[in-house]
Amino acid sequence: MKRIAAINDEIRWQAVLNREAEADGQFVFAVLTTGIYCRPSCRARHALRQNVRFFPGADEARAAGFRACKRCQPDKADPHQQRIDKVAQACRLLEQEQTLTLEQLAKEVAVSPYHFHRLFKSTTGMTPRAWQQAWRARKLRESLKESETVTDAVLAAGFPASSSFYRHADDTLGMTASQYRRGGDDQTIHYALGSCLLGRCLVAGSSRGICAVLPGDDDETLLAELAQMFPNARREEADPTFQQQVAGVIALLDGQRSSVELPLDIRGTAFQQLVWQALRSIPVGETRSYQQIAEAIGKPQSVRAVANACAANKLALIVPCHRVVRQSGALSGYRWGVERKAELLRREGVTGKQ
Repeated sequence: MKRIAAINDEIRWQAVLNREAEADGQFVFAVLTTGIYCRPSCRARHALRQNVRFFPGADEARAAGFRACKRCQPDKADPHQQRIDKVAQACRLLEQEQTLTLEQLAKEVAVSPYHFHRLFKSTTGMTPRAWQQAWRARKLRESLKESETVTDAVLAAGFPASSSFYRHADDTLGMTASQYRRGGDDQTIHYALGSCLLGRCLVAGSSRGICAVLPGDDDETLLAELAQMFPNARREEADPTFQQQVAGVIALLDGQRSSVELPLDIRGTAFQQLVWQALRSIPVGETRSYQQIAEAIGKPQSVRAVANACAANKLALIVPCHRVVRQSGALSGYRWGVERKAELLRREGVTGKQ
């Protein structure tokens, strides 16, 4: 037993030397010469190994007569979780009709405006202003289905009645509010069908950019899926210019390119946009679990919602939802079939568990 304890302490000491944040919460270490206990990730200067003792937690260290480090504050909640909680609080404040300034938000969460802006963007991938605009856009989509007029819907979503906010709603919806209300009426979606190593593929684009990349088994099913996405839009076969963009997407699907630099028309709720942005940051050849994505966007309890956002993705490979797997590493569902998901990961050098 002594030998096992010694081995475990050496592993803990290595974590302290490496200042591993992942070890925070698993144990604390105390220094005999200072009488202070710290988190493994503490940035303070390292003590000599012979002066260090390990404890399961803060309570045990305090019981042994040690006091908490003022720098890493091991007696308080995990710093990373504290940051997540502050951002979550700010998100709740932003998800209301009243417009709050950066200074007001920072004051509510008790940090400086500069630090708050940097913290919010690093956690969510969006600025506070962009987050509130995305939330209002979601409310606008909902209100457009229920309100009698577009103006009523815009006001109900929290947008002031000004032309500048109407233009912003247009940018967010990918069409005018009136067109969205009519299911995409007066909008033209160009599309092209082609073959790739995954089977058949449909690539569609609006005036703003690529809005759908859909692998499938047959053209009829793909065209029906496009019609469901844009029920009242004009759907026309692509011109030669768009066909050149399609060639780049096909090369991506066939594994001949790792990315495409094309204008994109990505439409979704604030939460979906957040998830999709996190997916696009996963490097080729790597995977993440749904839990890891939920934690990366600062919403660790939203694993199921993350899975739903992955399923709502309309841009295969461009938004690489195929790189998200179960916690065990096993392949989970995929909008375009688990077999395609396994093939895509195999090409990228990842072996998934079936």
